Amino acid sequence: MNVDQLNHDRVRESSIKELYKPSFTFLAYIRAFFGILLTFILFFLVLLILIPTVILSFGALKNVLIKYLGAFLGHSIMFIFGVKIKYDYSLYKPESPAVFISNHSSTIDMFAIIAMMLPKVRYVAKYEIQYNPIFFLVGHLTGQIFINRQNSAKAVEKLKKTYHKVKRDGLSLFIAPEGTRKHDSIVGVFKKGAFHTAKDLKYPIIPIYIDGAFTLCPGDHLLALPGEIVLRYYPPISTENWDDAKMNAEMARLESFYRDLYRETFKRQGLDLPV
Repeated sequence: MNVDQLNHDRVRESSIKELYKPSFTFLAYIRAFFGILLTFILFFLVLLILIPTVILSFGALKNVLIKYLGAFLGHSIMFIFGVKIKYDYSLYKPESPAVFISNHSSTIDMFAIIAMMLPKVRYVAKYEIQYNPIFFLVGHLTGQIFINRQNSAKAVEKLKKTYHKVKRDGLSLFIAPEGTRKHDSIVGVFKKGAFHTAKDLKYPIIPIYIDGAFTLCPGDHLLALPGEIVLRYYPPISTENWDDAKMNAEMARLESFYRDLYRETFKRQGLDLPV
C-alpha cells in the first residue's frame, strides 16, 4: 500500500469511534466500578507477594512473576468486566527473545497486555503511569521500562540504555507502536521506536493482535460489554539487514496489516464500520 492510500484510509477511519457507540446496561456500570476497585486491590496484593519474592530471590524470579502473576491479574480483572481472554497459538507460539508489538484501541487492552504470557518480557510504558504509586512500585520491582513519549529523542535514548541488559539477560520487549489508544482512527500512526529497537537489537518483531477488545470497550472509559477477546500471535518478522528504507516500509506494511485484521473482526461481527 502506498503512502497516499494509507493516508486516505486514515481519513476514512477518522470518525469510527464516533460511529460506534454501543449501549451499556446498568450492570456494565456496576462491573466498571468493581473492576476499577479490584484493579487496585489486586495490584496491592501483588505487591505483598512481589516485594518479598523479588528480595529473597535476588530478582531471579522476576520473569516468572511477570508471566504468571500478570496473567492472573489480567484474567481476574477481565472476569469482573465479563470479558474472557483466550490465546491463539495456531500460527506461532513465542519462545525466543523478540520485540513484541500489538494494536491498542481500547482501555481494556492494558489487562490483555499484562496477560499475554510472553517469555522473559519487559513492557515499555508511558512515563506518566508512574504517577500512580502502586504501578510505580510494581513497575520498578519487575524492571519495566518507562519512557517519555512526548519527547522522542529522550524516549529513544532511554531504550538504548536498556540494550545491554536486554541482550545479556535474553529478555524480550513489548512496545505498542501506536504509543497510545487515544488516536482518531482505529489504528493510530505507528511510531518508529519499536522498529528502531528491534533493528538495533537484531531481534525479530512478533505481531500480536488483540481481537475483539475495541468492540467490547471502544471509549476512554472502563465500561465494557461482556464477551471474549483473543490474543493471536503471528510469526516473527526478521530485522536482519534492515536499513531505514526497509524499516519504514515494514512499519507501513504492519500498520496496514493491523487495519486489515480489524476489517476481518468487524466483518465477522456484522459491523458496518469504515475501515
